[in-house]
Amino acid sequence: MRLIKRGGKLRNLYIFLVLLLLFLPIFILVAFSFNESKLNVIFTGFTFDWYGKLFENPDLLDAFKNTLLIAVASTAISTVLGTIGAFGLYKFQFRGKSFIDKLLYIPIVIPEIVLGIALLSIFTLAKIELSLWTVLLAHISFSVPFVITSVRSTLYAMPKNIEEAAEDLGANRWQSFWYVTLPILKPGIVSGALLAFTLSLDDVVISYFAAGPGTNTLPLYIYANIKTGISPDVNALTTLMLIFTITVLALSAHLESKKQLERVIK
Repeated sequence: MRLIKRGGKLRNLYIFLVLLLLFLPIFILVAFSFNESKLNVIFTGFTFDWYGKLFENPDLLDAFKNTLLIAVASTAISTVLGTIGAFGLYKFQFRGKSFIDKLLYIPIVIPEIVLGIALLSIFTLAKIELSLWTVLLAHISFSVPFVITSVRSTLYAMPKNIEEAAEDLGANRWQSFWYVTLPILKPGIVSGALLAFTLSLDDVVISYFAAGPGTNTLPLYIYANIKTGISPDVNALTTLMLIFTITVLALSAHLESKKQLERVIK
């Protein structure tokens, strides 16, 4: 019994240390967003000034706006393309299907710097001027395989004959897809979209190669200011993003628990 209790304490200590390692940098970032000093080294005093100065930094706000635009657009496009691609690869048999399956894993497993150089080479050969559009195309290219992988895993878990059952009950192919298949695929589609949005939001390496002169995103802005020192207004912006994310997750969890409660009552 003593060994079991000691093992449980060690396990809890290990989990605590892992969580501390993961979340401590975030806590430090939030704390230094209230620091009076411009240097993120020593906490000299508490202030809210950087949250006001955040809106006086047009370069930072433009970079944040570009990041959101690219993330939302690339997520929407890659989710649609990835869902269609996953459904096509699951539903139909054609020559070269296994080869395409293997090709889909290349953007996932290769280093980002290799993919970034490859995309830059393609844009150069095609004589496409680097801009915000090339960053969008680059983000779509590496997001689609993640969406396909997520949606296809849900498809393989779906009962094989469920669409046939819907058609036997009088639904046509479009109705069986819209009212039966798509709701089942919803968790895979949502997880793929969230993964694509997250990858686009914090991408640095590929954006570095795909962005042209004057094109800036938030990760590139932060990366460019690392040598000179990141000002606390960046910490303030990331803190606001963190608060927004936690709020959305909390509301989502509340709505989901409310739906489950309504189902139990019914």
